[in-house]
Amino acid sequence: MNQTADPMTSDRPRSGEPLKDWRKRLCQLLGGEPRDKNQLLDILRDAERRALLDRDGLSMIEGVLQVADLRAEDIMIPRAEMVTVRRDSSLEEILAIAVESSHSRFPVTGEDKGEVLGILLAKDLLAYCTKSNTRPFNIRDHLRSAIFVPESKRLNVLLKEFRGSRNHMAIVVDEYGAAAGLATIEDVLEQIVGEIEDEHDFDEGAFIFKRGPGEYTVKARTSIEDFNEYFASTLSGEDVDTIGGLVVHALGKLPVRGERVQIDGFRFTVLRADSRRVHLLSVRVSPAVESARAVS
Repeated sequence: MNQTADPMTSDRPRSGEPLKDWRKRLCQLLGGEPRDKNQLLDILRDAERRALLDRDGLSMIEGVLQVADLRAEDIMIPRAEMVTVRRDSSLEEILAIAVESSHSRFPVTGEDKGEVLGILLAKDLLAYCTKSNTRPFNIRDHLRSAIFVPESKRLNVLLKEFRGSRNHMAIVVDEYGAAAGLATIEDVLEQIVGEIEDEHDFDEGAFIFKRGPGEYTVKARTSIEDFNEYFASTLSGEDVDTIGGLVVHALGKLPVRGERVQIDGFRFTVLRADSRRVHLLSVRVSPAVESARAVS
């Protein structure tokens, strides 16, 4: 006679089976384990709604899961926006670039910006800023090797390589070996912990920060009215109240880091966003808008 398991008894602990293992099997039977990443995120978001996990913790876990899916090309600073120095630049020219940008590392290029020869650290220039220094400056004496990675490099692998090599910057190259952009360890970490602000970022209470000619960082909750007043612009606030809302409305969805949209004379790039809202934007303005702001 065929025998079938009694559904009421089949999940009772077997003789010698630890109670905790039986409980684990019972939980799997009743609730099931998440079958994919989306189900896992749904469970975590439910935990956040029930106050079992705080919002920052959820955001970081989402970032960790996202890092494995992103590639270097998704977060890199494009070649056109890279702050570089030429190998034949004078010390005075290099110091001016370092002071204006406040960066700590600079790709050194040849005649073509796509030809990166190495990396120059700003700290190596300090010795030449004293009156007692009489040594002639030769950029080749301070050139450090650059790390090159393909556009397809996954961010979790890139982060591991950053940690292993103790480098903070990598040059992202295209299929022809030319520089397509650059990525830093901070760019990767920001995918997990959010925007990392330093002493050159916003003052407390500030909403718009000028990083360089025609380049700004703007908090997404900046009102359109304040934005228009700052830039002497006329962006419409008919449907939304904030710049972040305007970007979301223009894209037609909640964007992720790196997504861009052009609105009038402004190019908005999402620097930081989570599953609920946009937090920080990079703004490039056209020369016409920059001139209008300077006049106003």
